[in-house]
Amino acid sequence: MTNVISIFDTTLRDGTQGEGISLSADDKIKIALKLDALGVHYIEGGNPGSNSKDIEFFTRAKNLNLSAKVTAFGSTRRKNSVASQDVSLLRIVESGVPAATLVGKSWDFHVHTALQTTLEENLAMIYDSFAFLKQNGMEAIYDAEHFFDGYKHNPDYALAALRSAQDAGADWIVLCDTNGGTLPNEIHEIVSRVNNELTAPIGIHTHNDCELAVANTLAAVGAGARQIQGTINGYGERCGNANLCSIIPNLQIKMNYRCISDNQIAQLTKTARYISEIANVVMPVNQPYVGNAAFAHKGGIHVSAIMKDSKTYEHIAPELVGNKQRVLVSELAGQSNIISKAKELGLDVHANNEKTKEIIDKIKDLEHHGYQFEGADASLELLLREAFGQTKEIFTLESFKMLVEKTAGAMVSEAIVKIKVDGQTVYTAAEGNGPVNALDNALRKALMHYYPSIMDIHLSDYKVRVIDENDATSAKVRVLIESTDFKNTWSTVGVSSNIIEASWEALVDSIRYALLNSVKQEDASTPNLMRERLGLVNH
Repeated sequence: MTNVISIFDTTLRDGTQGEGISLSADDKIKIALKLDALGVHYIEGGNPGSNSKDIEFFTRAKNLNLSAKVTAFGSTRRKNSVASQDVSLLRIVESGVPAATLVGKSWDFHVHTALQTTLEENLAMIYDSFAFLKQNGMEAIYDAEHFFDGYKHNPDYALAALRSAQDAGADWIVLCDTNGGTLPNEIHEIVSRVNNELTAPIGIHTHNDCELAVANTLAAVGAGARQIQGTINGYGERCGNANLCSIIPNLQIKMNYRCISDNQIAQLTKTARYISEIANVVMPVNQPYVGNAAFAHKGGIHVSAIMKDSKTYEHIAPELVGNKQRVLVSELAGQSNIISKAKELGLDVHANNEKTKEIIDKIKDLEHHGYQFEGADASLELLLREAFGQTKEIFTLESFKMLVEKTAGAMVSEAIVKIKVDGQTVYTAAEGNGPVNALDNALRKALMHYYPSIMDIHLSDYKVRVIDENDATSAKVRVLIESTDFKNTWSTVGVSSNIIEASWEALVDSIRYALLNSVKQEDASTPNLMRERLGLVNH
């Protein structure tokens, strides 16, 4: 039995059915290019007959020269009709895609209740539709909707539905756990029987309503399924679809199946985070393999152990999936945490260094006052570099003012910023859709002449936490800002009893960190003036 697995991505179709997710045609094109670079074999773009965005996507996708097969989605012909005259099927053919997925009923309950037709007519609908696709030279994939529920209720009919598609020439028979309620042992048992009874290759499509979509997919592969359908980050209706970001490394690294190349799987984390940005959905920090905390260590004993050998507390090398090890520093930190973090930054720190003890005491004091560095790695790095003389302020704030005006039509925020850079006073103003956005725009405007790369940065997330709830509106707040340049993501923190001041602190750290890293990543031709501004010369 072959160990090669075909990856079918349906982020652009099934993933967009998730609550809060809406992708424009431009978004879909960007994601398709990322998916293709990742090495997936099929990219399901949507239904070419359902809406204008999908129609535009399929038109533009023809010119992308993708290695993956762009796939259209539809359903079997309508009851008591002719496939060659079915509008949905005709639009799929006209879209020019090489492959199509058709969903069809395999549960007799759905045939009677949803379609309100006979069992025999449903089998004819399946056969006619796939025969029509094959007559038009297309690769045809049957998504057997509600297959596992149907099999448990009436196994003979569920199998008959599969055979109708197979007899019509379907290239793949995909078994769908549409309600997401089947258990892994049931999946394995049922897929094993189907695999023995059919000659067409089997695929699996699971949903996560019992938080078993990944486990069910792996069980299906173990029973003979060779196509896996899922979405990046598990996006999808209700509780989501099977998460390809977990399935691919589990299959390839843990189970020795071949999904994509080693170089491509090393792009998994960047791909997941890029798509989360486009979809405007914050990734769970603890998402396996690709989450920011997937390889993060906080306890001093753990950190001491991974410094000796990372296998003590990591199940794989994070670099295999493009992630990285992180050591969190907090009031619980021991010297091992500081030493590990400093070594990562190239700082000369060891257990007997008085500077190390000073930093630990400073971090504990700051956290006592509300700071939290385990979720703000960039602010922590700046703190450490400052302690060891590795960076300096890139500008001096003289003042800033905030103006908020409520008009009949909208609320308008304006920030006026006065800073000093290289001895020169810069005075500028900018508007935004809120006070923080206005401050961000004004600060960038003031700095862009000195640091042009600042325009590549944007804020991707903004969180406010009230620290002392009993103090009501005068309470201290902690602001966490996440920023990105579409290549990297970093987080910074600010604390104050004034939310604007806390936001300013986090915002300044974000920009300082971004500029520091952009210069560090440049080659030796980087102007010394730029390096000197950031405190990087002669260090």
